[in-house]
Amino acid sequence: MSTGRRAAQLLHYGFFAVRGYQQYLRRRPGLGGAGWPAFGVGGGAVALTVDDGPHPDWTPPLLDLLARHDIRATFFLVGDRVRERPGLARRIAAAGHVLGNHSMTHPQPFAALPPPVQRAEIAGAQAEIEAATGVSPRLFRAPSGNWSAGVLRATAEQGLAPVDWTVNPSDWRRPGTDRIARALSRSRPGQIMLCHDGGGDRSQTVAALARVLPQLLARGLTFTTPAGRR
Repeated sequence: MSTGRRAAQLLHYGFFAVRGYQQYLRRRPGLGGAGWPAFGVGGGAVALTVDDGPHPDWTPPLLDLLARHDIRATFFLVGDRVRERPGLARRIAAAGHVLGNHSMTHPQPFAALPPPVQRAEIAGAQAEIEAATGVSPRLFRAPSGNWSAGVLRATAEQGLAPVDWTVNPSDWRRPGTDRIARALSRSRPGQIMLCHDGGGDRSQTVAALARVLPQLLARGLTFTTPAGRR
């Protein structure tokens, strides 16, 4: 393993500890700023973020579910998937959801890439999303949350704000609808929830959200986005 890749992996695991600390803070998770990702949102709301799409099988039912509950989410889109399904990207935007940049091809570990490749990945996704939707994303999430000083610098150079998460049900592993639902149901005000609509079979994610979203609303929680829209 190369030195750069080893360092990126160490940073990746280090952020597990950072997220755990943010999740169990007595106060609310940090809102981020210059050179540091946002782990939380302001006010008494939670934020639902959705990564790795759009996907023709899982994005439409998720959009239908969000529309039924009048919830706005943030979709971190992969550029080459937007190129394949521009109509789905337009549908996400037309529904009022926030569009975020999740790189062009979702390479991992992202922090191990040479800086010019990191910048090209971010710029490529930005161009594809803008071409498909007319919307210029303002938010970036590194693939798998693989941050480094260089990745944060590349994010800032392109005028984007870095966004991480607080609540991670590991739905990409397909651990079962019950386990995903249990993790999401623990969400508290100020936290950012991570889910996926691409990268594989996401039927468990859609089923878990169908169960959890009404529960969170019944608890009096409202939904916002890291961009501050509610």
